[in-house]
Amino acid sequence: MGLKRWSRLELILIGLFLLMTVAAITMIIVFVTEEPGVIKDESYDTNANTDCDDDSSVFQSEQMKCEQRGCCWSPLDERNVPWCFFSTNQGYTVEHLEHPNPFVINVQLKRMAAPSLFGADIEQLTFHAEMQTKNRLRFKIFDAKNRRFEVPHVHIRTVSSNPSSPITNTLDIAHNPFGLTVRRKENRRALFDTTIGPLVFADQYLQLSAKLPSHNIFGLGEHVHTRYRHDTNWRTWPIFTRDTQPNGRANNLYGHHPFFLCLEDESGKSFGVFLLNSNAMEVTLQPAPAVTYRTIGGIFDFYIFFGDTPEQVVQEYLELIGRPVIPPYWSMGFQLSRWNYGNLSEVKRVVERNRAVGLPYDIQYTDIDYMEHMKDFTYDPVRFKELPEFAEYLHEKGQKYILILDPAIATSRRVGGAPYESYDRGMEKNVWVTKSDGRTPIVGRVWPGETVFPDFTSETCIDWWVDEYERFYREIKHDALWIDMNEVSNFLKGSTTGCEDNKLNYPPYTPKILNELLYSMTLCMDAKQEWGDNYDVHSLYGYSMVLATEKALQHVFGPNRTMMLTRSSFPGVGKYSGHWLGDNTATWNDIKWAIHGMLEFGLFGIPYIGADICGFFGDSSEELCRRWMQVGAFYPFSRNHNAMNFKPQDPAAFGADSVLVKTSKHYLRIRYTLLPYLYTLFYKAHTTGETVVRPVLHEFYSDRATWDVDLQFLWGKHLLITPVLDPGVDTIRVYIPDAVWYDYETMERLTDRRKHVDMYLPADKLGLHIRGGAVLPTQRPEVTTTHSRSNPMGLVIALDDNNQAAGELFWDDGDSRGITISVSLNKVWLYFRHRCVLKPFLRRKGKFNSPFPTRPRATKGKCKPQVLFLHGLSLTLGETYLVRWDMEDEELQRFNCHPEENADEAKCKSRGCIWKVRMPSSTERVPWCFYPKDYGYVVTAATETDSGIMVDITRNVKHRISARPDSPDINNLRVEIRYHTSDLLQFKIWDPTSDRFEVPVPLSTPDAPETDENKRLYKVLISNKPFGIQVIRRSTGTKIWDSSVPGFTFSDMFIQVSTRLPSKFIYGFGETEHPTFKHDLNYHTWGMFSKDQPPGYKMNCYGVHPFYMGLEDTADAHGVLLLNSNAMDVTFQPTPALTFRTVGGILDFYMVLGPTPEMVVQEYTALIGRPVLPAYWSLGFQLCRYGYANDSEIKSLYKDMRAAGIPYDVQYADIDYMERQLDFVLDSEFAGLPAVVDSMRNEGMRFIFILDPAISGNETRYPAFERGQAADVFIKWPKHLKDDIVWGKVWPDLPNVDVDENLDWDTQVEIYRAYTAFPNFFRTQTATWWQKEIQDFYNNIMKFDGLWIDMNEPASFVHGTVGGKCLGDPLLENPPYMPPLESKHLGLNHKTLCMNSEQILNNGRKVRHYDVHNLYGWSHTKPSFDALLSVTGKRGVVVTRSTYPSSGKWAGHWLGDNFSRWDQLVKSIIGICRFREVEGYLPNARWYDYHTAKDVGVRGEMISLPTPLSHINLHVRGGYILPQQKPENTTYYRGKKYFCTVQKIKTILVIKYDCGINSF
Repeated sequence: MGLKRWSRLELILIGLFLLMTVAAITMIIVFVTEEPGVIKDESYDTNANTDCDDDSSVFQSEQMKCEQRGCCWSPLDERNVPWCFFSTNQGYTVEHLEHPNPFVINVQLKRMAAPSLFGADIEQLTFHAEMQTKNRLRFKIFDAKNRRFEVPHVHIRTVSSNPSSPITNTLDIAHNPFGLTVRRKENRRALFDTTIGPLVFADQYLQLSAKLPSHNIFGLGEHVHTRYRHDTNWRTWPIFTRDTQPNGRANNLYGHHPFFLCLEDESGKSFGVFLLNSNAMEVTLQPAPAVTYRTIGGIFDFYIFFGDTPEQVVQEYLELIGRPVIPPYWSMGFQLSRWNYGNLSEVKRVVERNRAVGLPYDIQYTDIDYMEHMKDFTYDPVRFKELPEFAEYLHEKGQKYILILDPAIATSRRVGGAPYESYDRGMEKNVWVTKSDGRTPIVGRVWPGETVFPDFTSETCIDWWVDEYERFYREIKHDALWIDMNEVSNFLKGSTTGCEDNKLNYPPYTPKILNELLYSMTLCMDAKQEWGDNYDVHSLYGYSMVLATEKALQHVFGPNRTMMLTRSSFPGVGKYSGHWLGDNTATWNDIKWAIHGMLEFGLFGIPYIGADICGFFGDSSEELCRRWMQVGAFYPFSRNHNAMNFKPQDPAAFGADSVLVKTSKHYLRIRYTLLPYLYTLFYKAHTTGETVVRPVLHEFYSDRATWDVDLQFLWGKHLLITPVLDPGVDTIRVYIPDAVWYDYETMERLTDRRKHVDMYLPADKLGLHIRGGAVLPTQRPEVTTTHSRSNPMGLVIALDDNNQAAGELFWDDGDSRGITISVSLNKVWLYFRHRCVLKPFLRRKGKFNSPFPTRPRATKGKCKPQVLFLHGLSLTLGETYLVRWDMEDEELQRFNCHPEENADEAKCKSRGCIWKVRMPSSTERVPWCFYPKDYGYVVTAATETDSGIMVDITRNVKHRISARPDSPDINNLRVEIRYHTSDLLQFKIWDPTSDRFEVPVPLSTPDAPETDENKRLYKVLISNKPFGIQVIRRSTGTKIWDSSVPGFTFSDMFIQVSTRLPSKFIYGFGETEHPTFKHDLNYHTWGMFSKDQPPGYKMNCYGVHPFYMGLEDTADAHGVLLLNSNAMDVTFQPTPALTFRTVGGILDFYMVLGPTPEMVVQEYTALIGRPVLPAYWSLGFQLCRYGYANDSEIKSLYKDMRAAGIPYDVQYADIDYMERQLDFVLDSEFAGLPAVVDSMRNEGMRFIFILDPAISGNETRYPAFERGQAADVFIKWPKHLKDDIVWGKVWPDLPNVDVDENLDWDTQVEIYRAYTAFPNFFRTQTATWWQKEIQDFYNNIMKFDGLWIDMNEPASFVHGTVGGKCLGDPLLENPPYMPPLESKHLGLNHKTLCMNSEQILNNGRKVRHYDVHNLYGWSHTKPSFDALLSVTGKRGVVVTRSTYPSSGKWAGHWLGDNFSRWDQLVKSIIGICRFREVEGYLPNARWYDYHTAKDVGVRGEMISLPTPLSHINLHVRGGYILPQQKPENTTYYRGKKYFCTVQKIKTILVIKYDCGINSF
């Protein structure tokens, strides 16, 4: 019997049985050997776990508790890592998602079945997200059925939304379980990813975790953070306002700030996260990195802010919560305070002893000891009897007085049983926080004993507070108010009767706050306020008190600006108040931690910030107080304050001759000197949200070393403060960021940068450094700001790597509410002239006040001073100023004497020039060979009339050496300056003794000059030695042309002139591929010589346009044309300056004055000729290719385009249609083309064909050549050399040959290409011949509508002529100076004609091709345009490849033979005047998206724009009417049908394809 053969099915079933058996055995083993819910996988990423435990105990019972919650248990050897953490099958799922518009997402959520952590889980939630602006995303998660507490923020609710980017670019939603991922839209990087852990949302426990992209987390407060950058190793920070001493532990302090900033990487890209929730909470940072929020009430209301830099994130955040108040100027002064001076006499003794030592000192405080038994709105009539006169006592010396108020109001009567009227009036009005019954005032205990607490969320209470304050002010005059104890602080737990046992006072979960009891040192959580339960609004108490106090201050001080200082804070408090860092201690740790606190409150929008200098508690040593006074001089809020029962620590208490007093005075005087700068920083904070005290990383984020620099800080961008913060040291390790830095006290430039260094700072010094590039406004200091403000202003100007500097100054009366008038230092102009001689000028509205009233002081040194002090400035409010600093920078003033390659010392000196090697630290490409300062010409005679200036100049005989012996210098020249119009002038320089070539391009200038000087926008000055022309804009005083620089050369074959430029904003010159529209002035040279050369970097291409437009620092614009057609180049240098070099002709400059860029273009085209108005159809889409095989291919293409419905107006034919590339001859493969063209034209299409200028001379019967030869139209040699055509080779092939395309190009040209002649289009007879040939082609062969003329540089495939031997002077082919042209080593005749070819102008003058080569395309264009009009009788269109100024009168142009590459697409935009998503700039106007007709809501800033394949970005400027018409497949059908509809979309009225022309 044989073996059983198993069927296929049986084998499959057996296999499945075995697999199931193995799986079952495995599960049994696991069940027997392991506890359920225990994780043993060693590879599991514990850093990404989300804590599920509310207790830190590690008993076995905790494992059971963890598992009962449905969480995972994994005991580890690190206790700070959670052992109990959430599983992935908890949270909520998405039930419904909708997009009501592109900027909003709404989601309905349902809780997944899972054990509850604390009960009362909310089953149904709503998620709402909206893209409020391009940089701000908001998302809320809240109860779908029941309203919960939300923060009633007074500023946020006023902030409008202005979305511009679809929310889906930024926000992704995960469905099961629900999660969200916030992404940076530019690169799709995940920034805030909540899929790391489940959402928990119960009545009194809300939890959300999110993964972050980096560990660079800053913010969250208020706490003492021992480092500015957060430790992400499982650190938990509670947030709940609390009266407690900042001692370095992770305790919650006075403020409630759930905001952090995250720096993503070295790019500077950053984002911020703000949770608008006022309930007690904690925030845990873990190593994933990730963040977990746990709060015990309210909702999740998150705002995410996107920025390209950390600074931008802060600005975005402050736009939401309110930008900071700009404090009064006097509040920037130094301040003294103490708790318990004892009596007013002691206060005055302190004031007098500090006055006596000459300490800069503006403000004196009194703490609660001035009050009668510490009762608000009272003063002690015994110890402070003269307090009503105290303010006037201070005012007499220019000082101010500030006093304190606490919120708690005593219930007891005053001394002697007198009523405490403030309390009584409050009782009458029911203004107190109540118990849970809503009626009975809750009673606690603070400084005066039993107290009640004003409910500042009640309007009635606010009115009471304003009234009490006004009454008190009438009794005790003062200048500002300090409010304290407003967390709110209570010395009892809850109240005098304790707190009830309920879920508000004892919630199921308490965040890790100090004492882990919500009502510790404050009120019961079930107490009632107008805004809600104290459970919800406790952390808003200080905020509401600030709002009420702001109203009181406005009522009392009216139009005068005052100051408020609060201890408790909430986001938005900075809009009204400053803050100090609380009751610190006189320790070396506290002096360090204060810097972190200041930096954080800069993030929180409260830049008026500081710590109690020398410490509040404890006796400060002289060394600690000395070092603290040094750094405290640079706190924005600079106050020395200490507590009772400790030694006095005001500076004078240490002795008038002490080092402490001397160093305090020194650095306070520096502070007062720089107060205009600090005040300007506060103005910038107030208007834009910039930080005042700034972390180093905000400016140098690309340097990772700065991310941990937190014991140094900046004032704005430009002042680096480096204090000594440890005892017994005078050398500290500090970081020098990557910039130029100058020691403020010595003005010596630091040699180190981007490195740690040891800095010597003896007992009386701290590190203070100015950043290169700064212009810091200053004022001579006095002992008070009252007196210093009457002193003259000054400037400190420090140069950066590029020898530039810029700055701003805001200046007003310092007291009035609101922003008044500012002074702006827009730009420092640096012109370098006389070595180490500084000539500053201050310009106001075009007028010069020069020089400054006092002599400037510069750094010591033999040359190149880089810091300038200006003193004694009298600045006028309401004026805008420009500063120009004329300072010698010898290298940037060098003008190149050897622009050719391979310069050396011998060659340089042989030209009479100076050889000096560039310094290693200086700018790259600085010339080593440069002209002496007096090299050039000198004026010998000058005549000025109302219409211009005539000048004779002679070459400086001191420099008789000719730089180029083959090009002898011309010693005597004439200069004529003509004032053509108010905005047009000409200056021409030529040799009056010889007939040099001048460009025969006619320009449109008026017959009569502008003789009225007052009407001209310019004035012209002549410099004598060296000769130069200066053109100055009258309205601003800007020199827009200044050629009074060395190097002017005028020789037979080399002419050079240089000019200084008014700015680095230069546009134009061509035709050359430029990488950017604005020119780079870092020693770049661009050659100009028309050539058959595809676009490439620094390769001269088809046209020549020696015209540029320059923008001036005043925003005016001008344009300059050099009318010269010889080979030339232009060199830019960062002086800024420009050098023209040309190899012939004369210098003939035309300048237009604008003053706007658009007006410059209009004036320029008025000069050279307005552009031709093209035929309407030529604005349609056009198709062409080089390489159509036959007419059938064109016919099929046309049919396919029509069938596809693609708008399409014009079809081209390239040289393929020609027989052997002969003009005017149709190839047999295209015999049917005329019929195809007729058919297309009958259907509304248009046809354009190509013509090249070169005409074959090797044909047996070719009428075009024969008639041309008979009419003598072709370019020839000069007769004395040879009476023959200058033959070239281009496209035409010889007759009766088959081209072997396997051969290399040059061989093909040599064997197969015919000899070609080039028409001389200057001559009338040539134009007549050309028109005749075109006419015959149109009549006898094929109709057309436009002409495309190509290869008219002129291009030739041989160099010079057939055989390569150019006759005549070889210097014409290789001149003494060769501009940097493509293949310049092969000479000017490379790929074109010999330069000695002769052309004849229309007036009969014979000229060299050397002089007119660049005009060939120009001369070709007008005859082509005239012929087209004559032949077709219609406007048509001509497209030409080679151009010169005024070619646009007759033709259009395309940018030549580019390549199919992305970079070519980008560069095409530059040639006409950058993708995924693109960055675009929307100018300062209203713009509407063309496709949606919606206001984009962005103006005057860069914007990210999506780039779907379906359309490009088009925007319509508001205020304009654009006529439109219903599109058809060709423009032929325009206006054939009329119908009317009117549609209003948002704010655009659209009249749709309507009604006919007359309906308008």
